[in-house]
Amino acid sequence: MTDWINIKAGASAYQHIQEQGLSVDDIGLLLGASGGPKWFVLQGLDKWMFGEFFKDKQEPLNTLGTSAGAWRFAALGQNDPVAASDLFCRLYRTQTYCEKPDRNEITSEAKELLAKYVPDQAVTEILGQSAVRHHFIVARCRGWTAAETKKQMLGLLGSAFANSMNRRWLGRFYERVIFHHPQSDLSFSKGWQDLPTHHVELTGQNFQPALLATGSIPLVLDGVVDIPGAPEGVYRDGGVTDYHFDLNFSKVNGLVLYPHFHNEAIPGWFDKRLSWRRTTGAKWPNVVFISPSEDFIQSLPYGKIPDRTDFVKLDAATRIDYWEKAVDAGKRMADQLQDWVATGKVREKTQLWLP
Repeated sequence: MTDWINIKAGASAYQHIQEQGLSVDDIGLLLGASGGPKWFVLQGLDKWMFGEFFKDKQEPLNTLGTSAGAWRFAALGQNDPVAASDLFCRLYRTQTYCEKPDRNEITSEAKELLAKYVPDQAVTEILGQSAVRHHFIVARCRGWTAAETKKQMLGLLGSAFANSMNRRWLGRFYERVIFHHPQSDLSFSKGWQDLPTHHVELTGQNFQPALLATGSIPLVLDGVVDIPGAPEGVYRDGGVTDYHFDLNFSKVNGLVLYPHFHNEAIPGWFDKRLSWRRTTGAKWPNVVFISPSEDFIQSLPYGKIPDRTDFVKLDAATRIDYWEKAVDAGKRMADQLQDWVATGKVREKTQLWLP
């Protein structure tokens, strides 16, 4: 039988799975990365996790997301998270733009999608429950990175160069702001000092602006200005600082479950081309990292998972059809993981994640 998923685990997570398998109450934190439409192949996993796997979890589930990851997790905490996930998937998948959309059009579309997916009532539902404790990372801009003029490009070039020399230098251009559920004790994120980091409580006034900001890609969408309750300034995509994460999760109470669309974890947005800068199980001993297998990827149309270049390379009808097929294919990943967890086969399928 074809393996549609790969599972890698850091040393302590690997040992736990070998001895006890994997159960819902093992999970202390759920991670969701930036990546735009790449997340479509994970929607089947999301629906299984949101509707079945996490349903009977005894302790609160913490989530940490940036950009598309944060948007995915906004379905959790709504009265029907599976229906909310389906709605987000459909709205995102069927987006269309003019032939050459500008930043204003793309920003307007994002706001419209947000209003339909997470209306005021949904925010009330999310903040009024305690079973899921959301955390969104948003990047607060410093200097020219806050501009909506050509200076922003100069700021991006400067921050890319600084990051290439030392990731900590990225903090001269961006601050990490973690918007969190009001009942979060923030225990897992205390002590993060790699970049300037602030914590802001989520409220009915800032939930939607914070969610919009964490997906506001530089140069593509407008930044979000002066989010209520947060320091004044311009806020952009959380993936700028934490694209696939490179954070210390040693304070998480339990395992970290990370369903990902890529076989690597790239720390920040500017690290994509820095092949030596990757996060591994050596840094994340308690992380369970789940990704599509090469067989799964090759089974997709065009032999790849969706990405933002599809907006340019494909006409709207072709792109929407392709993305729908990718979503449907992702159900195979969910079915397989569900089977492996239920039967205990997850023990033999999990590999020790070494650098």
